[in-house]
Amino acid sequence: MQKRRLGKTELLVSEIGFGAEWLNRHTEEESVRLIQHAGEQGINIIDTWMPDPKTRDIIGKGIAGRREQWLIQGHLGSIWQNGQSDVTREVSLVDADLNDMLNRMGTDYLDIGVIHYVDSVKLWEELLHSDFLSYILARNQAGIIRHIGLSTHNPQVAKLAAASELIGTILFSINPAYDMLPPSEDICALFADEYDPSLKGVNTERAELYQICKQKDVGLTVMKPYAGGRLFSAEASPFGVALSPVQCIHYALCQPAVASVMCGYDSCEQIDAAVAYETAAQEQKEYASVLANAPLHSCRGQCTYCGHCKPCAANLDIAMINKLYDLAVLQPEIPATVKGHYLALEKKASQCLGCHDCEQRCPFGVPIADRMAKAAKLFGQ
Repeated sequence: MQKRRLGKTELLVSEIGFGAEWLNRHTEEESVRLIQHAGEQGINIIDTWMPDPKTRDIIGKGIAGRREQWLIQGHLGSIWQNGQSDVTREVSLVDADLNDMLNRMGTDYLDIGVIHYVDSVKLWEELLHSDFLSYILARNQAGIIRHIGLSTHNPQVAKLAAASELIGTILFSINPAYDMLPPSEDICALFADEYDPSLKGVNTERAELYQICKQKDVGLTVMKPYAGGRLFSAEASPFGVALSPVQCIHYALCQPAVASVMCGYDSCEQIDAAVAYETAAQEQKEYASVLANAPLHSCRGQCTYCGHCKPCAANLDIAMINKLYDLAVLQPEIPATVKGHYLALEKKASQCLGCHDCEQRCPFGVPIADRMAKAAKLFGQ
């Protein structure tokens, strides 16, 4: 199992992670075995947002005797109340919940304490001046929470968090379907029965988020990599084609700053299907050509920054130049941060040789040489 550095936390996490939200679907014995099997396959990070006692007890028994092998990503503000999960920022309730989590899991610390479910800019701004954050910072100083993270589905919130210097890691929803969608404070937008057919390619705010995380050294862990399983079915997929677990995982791991993909599992076979990524051939990981030929929401002519254009004879980072160009043309004036990123590139678009070799490798039919000329004119070099 390959491991990746989780941003400035310096934690080394397995590329394939364990999303624990389905553990309570099964008997305790079955679910404990799932965790043990995942550990045997080299998975070392588990996300534990589900606050119910059954799930926490299962995790505790699943990692018993092997705590040092596991990195626990526990959620702060996700509590069990009146027989159901709830979200709170009330410090007394959060404190009681944290103690319950630690006791049931048989540990005295969380490797990552994730501020749970901040999907609006207003909530983020309120958080910055809250007793809730003060409580988390105090537990961080005490070593009970080793690193502070945040979970959100909204790239606008995630960008603010990444730039804040408070957050070391972000749990964010990443897959090729969600990446087309514009920011929203309504999580239901992710689960719409149909997507706007005009949506094409990666939404620029999401692309910018991944770059900010890379620049600020904020590690990304990925939730919902399979879009709830929709991407496995041609009928349910917004693209009209089916992708495999390996292709979905590869898509997420190709995004800047992504360290681990938190898949949910109902069986050991599903764990094995995800872990198969580690030994899969390149053609099994290939997703770009599948999406390029999809009958719905075709990305034809749109750069998705997949990197298939490499290698470049002039050593240009074509995908990055395209990203920055797309971000720049959205605004009346080029944002200073975007221009700064461009000027920091070792090779500029003006150095394109116009050989068109990259265009033969692009599965989306992007006129790359023409875009390089436009980028050089826009940025002045």
